[in-house]
Amino acid sequence: MTDSRGRQRRRLTATVTDLERPRQKALLVGVASGGESLTETERSLSELALLVDTAGADPVDSELVRRDVIDPALFIGSGKARELADLARASDIDAVVFDNELTPAQQRNLQQIFECDVVDREALILDIFAQHATSRTGAIQVELALLRYNLPRLRGKGVSLSQQTGGIGARRGPGETKLETDRRRIEQRITRLERDLKDLNRTRATQAKERTRAGLPVVSLVGYANAGKSTLLNHLTGAGVLTEDRLFSTLDSTVRKYRLPSGQTILLSDTVGFVRKLPHRLVEAFRSTLDQVKEATLLLHLVDASDPDPERQLEAVRSVLAEIEAADVPELIIFNKIDRAESTVLQRLANLHPEGIAISALTGEGISELAGALSDQLERDYSSVTLVIPYERGDLVAAAHQAGEVAVEKHDDFGTTLEVRLPRRSLAAFAEFQVR
Repeated sequence: MTDSRGRQRRRLTATVTDLERPRQKALLVGVASGGESLTETERSLSELALLVDTAGADPVDSELVRRDVIDPALFIGSGKARELADLARASDIDAVVFDNELTPAQQRNLQQIFECDVVDREALILDIFAQHATSRTGAIQVELALLRYNLPRLRGKGVSLSQQTGGIGARRGPGETKLETDRRRIEQRITRLERDLKDLNRTRATQAKERTRAGLPVVSLVGYANAGKSTLLNHLTGAGVLTEDRLFSTLDSTVRKYRLPSGQTILLSDTVGFVRKLPHRLVEAFRSTLDQVKEATLLLHLVDASDPDPERQLEAVRSVLAEIEAADVPELIIFNKIDRAESTVLQRLANLHPEGIAISALTGEGISELAGALSDQLERDYSSVTLVIPYERGDLVAAAHQAGEVAVEKHDDFGTTLEVRLPRRSLAAFAEFQVR
């Protein structure tokens, strides 16, 4: 892309990474509207700066805009847009990043005024995901999200193509023909990727069933991006997962066995981190990966105790857990990075969450207490029961094997008798057949 000043550009939004070019200079724009406070917007802008850095650009300046009503054409209004465009030109800005979601029309209109790339928060996160996806499943999920994001934005590209190319005898403008062709190809690609993802999900489901048959509790590590989940997994299991002091360094889930001091073996699963304003499109694209969280026996919810506002991290993660229907999975709160946190903050967190465990996954401090609390929590979350299930309800026998740990299975004239350890949240489904 070349602007009016003749400078060559590359897009920030997950297309091609040009390693020959220096890091782009980005202007960040946050908009507080409605009931959103300026403090909240400022905190979100600070996080946006970290996201921009992770994407490979330098956040050189930021602007906070207050609007009572969002402008449907330019989001921030024409006057403010031209004011910031002057600032961008004076600072030699390569990309303007909005900490909000822009409509395709708003993005096109703003790009014409700024004369450089205009990126919203969703595109920025998609860019980061595209850079960090390494497994086939992760790459497919990211590409799906990118295609769904770009599909409604083809209109502007089609118009520019119609102005650049010509043709003889075409019933419609060449740009319109190109637009329809691009749209059809994207839709076909989406269909193909969805089919591939279903195949991979079947394989993942088979692996999950095998783990279930092994009778091992699955404990999922969840938390805000860069809360230290991969570092903790590495410390406990020696998994060797990549760890960086950046957001979204891990996208692909990793499962490893871990033996608790009590002797019980569990499966620890690392997952993608969450952020505030996590695009719904990404949640949907990564639904198959996040479903592992919903199916877990227990969640280890890591919170970065050194963050300026760890409570907001906790709330943001719980919001995503609710969106993926995992809010009812038992959780154990872990306050990580205590080696970096202020003592007053740690005390306040202990008062607010007396059940929480304070650790440093980096130094190992508090890990033994975590292991003990994990054993206790798993014991509390399970209950040993005896079930007598009629033969015509073989589905419940299968469900008991899937949900719990079957120690004894016997068959007699009354049906199938199971001695099984079940998660307490699953007991209601078997209450009718439980032997008192």
